[in-house]
Amino acid sequence: MNRKDKPPRRMQMADLARLAGVSSSTVSRALAGSPLVNEATRARIQALARQFDYTVNSVATHLRSGVPRTIAVVVPYEQATRQSFADPFLHGMVGSLADALTERGYEMLLARVDAERLEGAATLVAGGRAGGLILIGQWHQHATLNALAQRGIPLVVWGARMPGQRYSTVGGDNLLGGRLVGEHLLALGRRRMIFLGDTSLPEVALRHRGFCAALRAGGASAPARASVPFLAERGRAAMLALLDRHPDIDAVFASSDLLAMAAIGALRERGREVPGEVAVVGYDDVELAAHFSPPLTTVRQPIQSGGEALVERLLAILAGDSAPRAQLLETRLIERASTRSS
Repeated sequence: MNRKDKPPRRMQMADLARLAGVSSSTVSRALAGSPLVNEATRARIQALARQFDYTVNSVATHLRSGVPRTIAVVVPYEQATRQSFADPFLHGMVGSLADALTERGYEMLLARVDAERLEGAATLVAGGRAGGLILIGQWHQHATLNALAQRGIPLVVWGARMPGQRYSTVGGDNLLGGRLVGEHLLALGRRRMIFLGDTSLPEVALRHRGFCAALRAGGASAPARASVPFLAERGRAAMLALLDRHPDIDAVFASSDLLAMAAIGALRERGREVPGEVAVVGYDDVELAAHFSPPLTTVRQPIQSGGEALVERLLAILAGDSAPRAQLLETRLIERASTRSS
């Protein structure tokens, strides 16, 4: 083979750094989407990479730095309830995280871990399989999460801000979400309400607290309540039991869309019209909510932006910003036919 037949040399990170007028480490951070590189520089480097068809060799990067280009997304489960991974909120959040990690040049390792043994998730980092952890939900493990952060495990959690928090969280404003539901139902003239959800979970507790605060402010009595996990069949059974005890209810606030859909099914079993007799509100605004019958009024959790914010926060932690932060994202009520009678 003569010289002109040789394939062109593949562009290296150092070449891209020279073209951009920055260091190789800045190029590496920019291509990973690191917030430590200002937006204009990051955009310029990424444009050059596209122009010259440059891609990061994640294996080589791992070997050079010793830091895996893999992030573990941990979905805890509880033995007692066995929340199904088919829950549409979990699917939406995992999809959002996968998109955000891929866009930043990372791979995702999906792990299902017993919530009572969350410390076991640390082995994914300690064993070199992942550079950091993103957990979907705090469950009842605030103390364990604090201990993991204290050990220096890079992690960020989708959840609520908690007292004495040593780890970073990203989440919707659950207190506001609950208040918006209460105000909406009161404005519709509903007064005899039910709340479905496990208030021992931090996020659900805040939704319930905001809901009750709105009812008190509007002069309505506290809602009847059933402590129920995010499982459709358990939600249906709880709703049927509440209807036996409170046959005159005129509104239901369920702490997830899945539970709201189960509640509507139970109401239909008892011949109750939604929303004519009973208005129903969910929480999350999963994709199916708009296509349910009737379409579901719900509080929109920012699932897409939530995944992006979780990834950005973890990358900042990996870059050295380890101070615990609690980021609240936009939360708003989406009104649909399950509360609108006309």
